[in-house]
Amino acid sequence: MKQVQVAQTGGPEQLQIVDAPTPVPGPQEALVKVHASGVNFIDIYFRTGLYEAPLPVVLGNEAAGVVEAIGSEVTNCRVGDRVAYAMQRGSYAEYAVVPAWQLVAIPAGLSFQQAAAAMLQGMTAHYLTHSSFPLDKSHTALIHAAAGGAGRLAVQMAKMRGARVFGTVSTEAKAALARSAGCDEVIRYTEQDFEAEVKRLTGGRGVDVIYDSVGQSTFLKGLNCIRPRGMMVLFGQSSGPVAPFNPGILNGKGSLFLTRPSLAHHCLTREELLWRSGDVLGWIEQGKLDLRIDRVYPLASAAQAHRDLEGRQTAGKLILEVS
Repeated sequence: MKQVQVAQTGGPEQLQIVDAPTPVPGPQEALVKVHASGVNFIDIYFRTGLYEAPLPVVLGNEAAGVVEAIGSEVTNCRVGDRVAYAMQRGSYAEYAVVPAWQLVAIPAGLSFQQAAAAMLQGMTAHYLTHSSFPLDKSHTALIHAAAGGAGRLAVQMAKMRGARVFGTVSTEAKAALARSAGCDEVIRYTEQDFEAEVKRLTGGRGVDVIYDSVGQSTFLKGLNCIRPRGMMVLFGQSSGPVAPFNPGILNGKGSLFLTRPSLAHHCLTREELLWRSGDVLGWIEQGKLDLRIDRVYPLASAAQAHRDLEGRQTAGKLILEVS
């Protein structure tokens, strides 16, 4: 089979397509013939070495495809099932072995590309708005990168829960995407100071929560935008990791709460996984959640997908079409 490997950490040029043996599932695993794989910033973190993994490493943390074979102890899926998954690295490949408990059925009305695009970012948006800081109609939230894959889904889910939503974007085209997702206020951070705008829009109070996937360039300013006893939810670092800081800063800025969550810790059980994935895939099938696939690349063009994502050239989900 073909797969995309990183033999040495570094730039997009380190992504190389190679031939590899088709893996064999263990007793509690399934072999999935991958049709579509999602591209995410976490893949870039592993490629650059920001997140460590034994080399060579196959990137990709979500996919959709068909079950090709199952282990002797697997009971929750069958050969031929259309399935999707996230949180298992190795989806930049024609075949992937996945713990069977992580596989979820793809609704009949969704394509492989839609399912692959929805899993990681959709369930991330779900835990942010439903668990990390459960929103309701009394809350105001600031969502950075509101036109991105996860951001635009988080905006829609925040509006489902009745919150007032501010979003930051870089261009007018992305501002239009954020507004179409339901943003009440859109802040062009390339032309406006988001800290000043948030304070103006909230009458100086600040927002109840910030969902920050950007990290280094937004984190400290964001702490100035949160009301006393509000929360910073730092769930990514597209601009780089946040530097070490004195936790006393949280006290001085209003006894703030800070969390650095991950999707894996919000899908610890099969039941929780089915709740989140069921909501996300069901809402897309029903037309309640608008999933935007920005670009589709062949597997051999994974490096270009990384360049486009890192270069902020995209607005929505990037997909590798495998088969």
